[in-house]
Amino acid sequence: MSRRNTVSVSFPEKLSTRELRDLWRRQFGNSPPARLPAEFLIRLLAQSLQERAAGGLPKPLERQLVSSLNGEPSSVAQSSTSLRLGTRLVRGWGGASHEVTVIDRGFAYRGKAYRSLSEIARQITGARWSGPRFFGLRTPEGRP
Repeated sequence: MSRRNTVSVSFPEKLSTRELRDLWRRQFGNSPPARLPAEFLIRLLAQSLQERAAGGLPKPLERQLVSSLNGEPSSVAQSSTSLRLGTRLVRGWGGASHEVTVIDRGFAYRGKAYRSLSEIARQITGARWSGPRFFGLRTPEGRP
C-alpha cells in the first residue's frame, strides 16, 4: 500500500471577503473575478497553496486541459502512453458513433474482445487503419 504525500494548509478561522480578495491579489498578482463567491475564493486559494507546496498537475495533463479549454482537439494519448482499464474511446465513422473500452488484455467493441485497436478500426472501416491513429491516439507522423 502506498502512502500519499500530504500537505497541511490552513486559513484563519474567518477571513472577510475583502481579506480573501487581498490574499488572492498577493497569490496571483491580479484581482479575482468580481462576482466570485467567498467559498470559491477559499477553494481556489487553497488549491494554489497546495500546488506550490506539493507540485501541480503533470505537464502533459496540464497541456491537455489548456488545449481543451481553448477549444483545440486533444487525444487520450497526450496524457499517457498506455491506456488504463475502463478507458472509453469514442470515434464517429459512417454517421455512427463507435465506442471501444479498454479491458484486460485488449479492447471490447460491440460485445466482442479484440487484441488490438487496429482490428477494431478494420472492422469499422473495412480498410487497414492504424488503430491508435484511427482513434486519435497518434498523429499521422506517429507521435502521441
